Amino acid sequence: MKDELVERLVHYCTFDTRSDESSHTIPTTKSQVEFSKRLAKELEEMGLSEVFYNEKNGFLTATLPATTDKNIPTIGFIAHVDTADFESKNVLPRIHPNYDGLKLPLDEEAGLYLDPDDFPNLLNYIGHTMVTTSGHTLLGADDKAGIAEIVTAMHYFLQHPEIPHGKVRVAFGPDEEIGRGADHFDVEHFACDFAYTLDGGPVGELQDETFHAAKAIIHFQGKNVHTGTAKGHMVNAIELVRQFLDMLPESDVPERTDGRKGFYHATNLNGSVEEMVLDLIIRDFDRTLFNYRKTFIQDCVDQMNERYPGRIKLDLFDQYYNMKEIIDQLPQVMSLAEEAMKSVGVKVLKRPIRGGTDGSKISYMGLATPNIFVGGENFHGRFEFTSAESMEKAAQVVIAIIEKAAQV
Repeated sequence: MKDELVERLVHYCTFDTRSDESSHTIPTTKSQVEFSKRLAKELEEMGLSEVFYNEKNGFLTATLPATTDKNIPTIGFIAHVDTADFESKNVLPRIHPNYDGLKLPLDEEAGLYLDPDDFPNLLNYIGHTMVTTSGHTLLGADDKAGIAEIVTAMHYFLQHPEIPHGKVRVAFGPDEEIGRGADHFDVEHFACDFAYTLDGGPVGELQDETFHAAKAIIHFQGKNVHTGTAKGHMVNAIELVRQFLDMLPESDVPERTDGRKGFYHATNLNGSVEEMVLDLIIRDFDRTLFNYRKTFIQDCVDQMNERYPGRIKLDLFDQYYNMKEIIDQLPQVMSLAEEAMKSVGVKVLKRPIRGGTDGSKISYMGLATPNIFVGGENFHGRFEFTSAESMEKAAQVVIAIIEKAAQV
């Protein structure tokens, strides 16, 4: 199974499927469509049924038919096809058998290495077959490792029709990295009792909790006049932004928070003296604190407008919610995954996601969807890596979930 997983991952990673936040198409890039249609052909040739690429939402779905007449829940497994906004073209994965705990060469001539002095987590993979970048691109294991693991697990059952299991649905969707893909997911067509995304990090991660998330787009209107006659007349929009940011708590930023602590995060700033636009994201795990944070931003804008009437405008909207509120209503979804992990020798690491997954939105569409590890680390950059052994564990967990569901 390990060789099959690595072969699939390396093949998938060579496709540039980066999403594009500036695009308004669905999906946001043609490369995602091309990859999904190639994947559809692979699923058909493998023997899955009901293979369908939805042109309206960019999701590819397929079915592993049941091999028993028992009343077994229909389970879904979901991964995303897009990659993040680091260099995604000309990805050349490198394979390093039997890792010895020393520096892993990415590009020796350029002096690029994966060094355990910089990344102590590498020492958890001694003896593993490592898959890394060439040092100049991301790898794309987020989330092509998840795709490879789901596809390989489906292939396993097709090769073993004697194993009793219920109907399984799989879905591969676009634009997760920019937070849009799940907006158009067709839960009714997917027709599952519950599902899992495979989009986590190291082996053992099992996540039923994400941030509540909102975004604020704040416009600061200045008044630009000649600096020689500016006194009493100029309103510098850049200075307005500085004053606004000074109102936010210094400690409530991503670089100073961890665990269940929320934050405000300025993500983008554009403009000039005449006008500035600030993008700010708001995150918290607790619904009450999340609402407080949004109210606080509104209060800051109101206070600024008292000093500078009508010069600050706020566009504040929710992005996604903590999926735990939904998943807790169906506890057997988490208990099944925990039992499956333990059965294949994986220690369960339940920890909140300091971010979101497609499951954040899909859960609120009525389909409880926690998240399972894919076995990769250092996502979204040149130091991204995974291992064959980690991917094998993820695929084994998928298989065990399906088998255990049939034993209930």
